[in-house]
Amino acid sequence: MTLLKLIAASLVACFMALPALAGIKIQEVTSAGGIKAWLVEDHAIPFAALELRFRGGTSLDAPGKRGSVYLMAGLLEEGSGDMGAQDYARALEALAADFSYDADRDSVSISARFLTENREEAVALLRQTLVEPRFDQDALDRVRAQVLAGLRSDAKNPNKIAGEAFAKLAFGDHPYGSDGKGTVETVSAFSRQDIFDAYEAVFARDRLYVSAVGDITAEELGVLLDDLLGALPAKGAPIPGPADVSIAGGVTVVDFDTPQSVALFGQKGIEREDPDFFTAYVMNQVLGGGSFETRLMTEVREKRGLTYGVYSYLVPRDLAAVYMGSVASANGKMAEAVEVIRGEWRRMAEEGVTAKELKDAQTYLTGAYPLRFDGNGRIASILTGMQMDELPISYVETRNDRINAVTLEDVNRFAAEFMDPDGLHFAIAGRPEGLETTN
Repeated sequence: MTLLKLIAASLVACFMALPALAGIKIQEVTSAGGIKAWLVEDHAIPFAALELRFRGGTSLDAPGKRGSVYLMAGLLEEGSGDMGAQDYARALEALAADFSYDADRDSVSISARFLTENREEAVALLRQTLVEPRFDQDALDRVRAQVLAGLRSDAKNPNKIAGEAFAKLAFGDHPYGSDGKGTVETVSAFSRQDIFDAYEAVFARDRLYVSAVGDITAEELGVLLDDLLGALPAKGAPIPGPADVSIAGGVTVVDFDTPQSVALFGQKGIEREDPDFFTAYVMNQVLGGGSFETRLMTEVREKRGLTYGVYSYLVPRDLAAVYMGSVASANGKMAEAVEVIRGEWRRMAEEGVTAKELKDAQTYLTGAYPLRFDGNGRIASILTGMQMDELPISYVETRNDRINAVTLEDVNRFAAEFMDPDGLHFAIAGRPEGLETTN
């Protein structure tokens, strides 16, 4: 309860400070052992958040071991050192600390929150998690059962079915082309050694990114970094090479008995470091970004009532980039929704955007940005993501300027070059009337 109250107070303090976001002070800290981190000091509350990310994620699964990294991440909180799962949970609770673990295609992340008075003990427990994992057989069996239950549930989820179909079409045999959670067959077969192998592939200093926010100084953070991470090996497993985005235009229908079909659609995307990325970002806001005023929402939902929601989004992953969208519609209406979406893709390519649409998109994107910084943990996550994207510390201050610097000519030139209505592919799970697989 003490931790929850402090977190709540931290959120309130953060919202009060939002107007001063442009003045947020980010320090780069390098420990005596050479470990780098970004830090935002805030001593108003005796509480800090720490974010660790290890590049590679589920893409580091060994051949035939799909899902091993994901399962390994789920086992990190199931005991370490001389503590079994229950003892570990009691120790964490006694410290009023919170650790969470996750794995996605590009990273394994660890988020930690702790009180200043318990920092030393909390960091020691987290270090034990990182360098002395147990992966006990009973814990492996228990967490494996949870993952298997999730996989069986996903097999009945049209969103997951459509997503897997699109990924396979876009990325083929690359790790991006399959679910990082694995399959029922692969997960069922994992041994303890497979989990230790996954652990050794991920946790190394050559793919580490760290941020800290809250009641901690640069000097204290430097000591913490070496204590927590200094014992990790220098290098982990090789990260796979880039994926070849080979998707072509058309429709793929995966038969699934449901009254409402789900579609994921997309084309080749744009890399995060591309000079036109901000232009693409603004253009996407006009087409299908996160508001009710986009073209797709207007044409598909408001005018025709074909869906409750339709969105488009840039997906610049580490090893490949796609430009995607999603929509759900009744089986009898999905064909029309597909036609309208493809038409809007074409209209963007041929007509671009208007001056008013550009201004509205810029106003929305710049106004929404400060709202992301809604707590120490969220800020630490954002800063770590910035490091992984190789953005400068000054990005927090210059990001909105980059949005506002996009011109009408920039957007319309880019849209004409980039938008590919004939290359747009729809992966649909359901029984959409009037639509069949075209390739």
